[in-house]
Amino acid sequence: MRNMLLASAAIFVAGTTAALAAPSDGKVKIGILNDQSGVYADFGGKSSVEAAKMAVEDFGGKVLGVPIEIVDADHQNKPDIAANISRQWFDRDQVDAIMELTTSSVALAVQAIAKEKKKIDIVTGAATTELTGKQCSPYGFHWAYDTHALAVGTGGALVKKGGDSWFFLTADYAFGYSLEQQTTDFVKANGGKVVGSVRHPLSNSDYSSFLLQAQSSGAKVIGLANAGADTQNAIKQASEFGITQGGQRLAALLFTLAEVHGLGLQAAQGLTLTEGFYWDRDDESRKFGERFMKRTGKMPNMIHAGTYSAVMQYLKAVQKAGTDDTEAVAKELHSMPVDDVFGRGGTVAANGRMIHDMYLLEVKRPSESKKPWDYYNVLATIPGKEAYMDPAKSGCDLVK
Repeated sequence: MRNMLLASAAIFVAGTTAALAAPSDGKVKIGILNDQSGVYADFGGKSSVEAAKMAVEDFGGKVLGVPIEIVDADHQNKPDIAANISRQWFDRDQVDAIMELTTSSVALAVQAIAKEKKKIDIVTGAATTELTGKQCSPYGFHWAYDTHALAVGTGGALVKKGGDSWFFLTADYAFGYSLEQQTTDFVKANGGKVVGSVRHPLSNSDYSSFLLQAQSSGAKVIGLANAGADTQNAIKQASEFGITQGGQRLAALLFTLAEVHGLGLQAAQGLTLTEGFYWDRDDESRKFGERFMKRTGKMPNMIHAGTYSAVMQYLKAVQKAGTDDTEAVAKELHSMPVDDVFGRGGTVAANGRMIHDMYLLEVKRPSESKKPWDYYNVLATIPGKEAYMDPAKSGCDLVK
């Protein structure tokens, strides 16, 4: 009898393990949810979808013997639309993980749903530190950058270069508030001061009244705590007002290669900014950039390269876990080192923050650019341990 019980137990365990190892629905499905038609369409958009597909192809198209599928949708920068899509994906369409999630309000909404459903989300497009702070999740990960890293880079650097008085033009939602506050902290920590700020709606077209306030403030630096087309429009209109010609400096607190290209070097020259990736950094990044260019017609920014990295790391975690079970995959994502074209020497903290180097960059003058997409001078590498907030101080219960 005892031998029969032991044999039965062994069969049960083996059956359970086999069931766990095989993806439950015969595939692994990843959703890329972002802005594909609005202010951040160039920032991530359809190019992030292509980056995700590149990762799947490089991984081999299958994991644990089953196909990998990428689906995508446009959330239009509206949390309610994003919430509806993510619930449908999780509940009906058998999506295992949602990634990219440009716009902080959207990312926070989707991460809350993913936490409720016990599903993985990996954010590459949004910036707020709340994702790994008070609203963290055991299944949530923040991959490419955050407002703290941007503030350390751009905010701290400009004060040290003499830009010790600031006025902020801030996008009127969670991302903008977080970026302004984080940068303010670093400006003051380095001996600078903030003389004022003004908030503008998302997808704004007329910045004249805001720029006039900034100009009259006398601040040495006008910090643009916004992103995408909002930043591009503000820079264009600042040029029309002669703001930079008058001696004030523009600091684009979240600006990427895609927006520099859209604006052009003539208008963008001299801007200081921070990114987590530059395609012309070394031979490996150049090869990746050239492959990406053939598919999209553009070189990748940190959102695109970060999405590639996030998809690749998720698939590695599924492979290592031997299952697509959320708990098992999350455990591997927290423990595995990150070593790819984007996140060299990266580590993932208990709160889900992927810690990696950032780069302080200056946009070249047109005369300095020697080839297409040759837009940046790399001023400094910011080590990940300096760029990102100490997880123990993040406010996330997972690290307490």
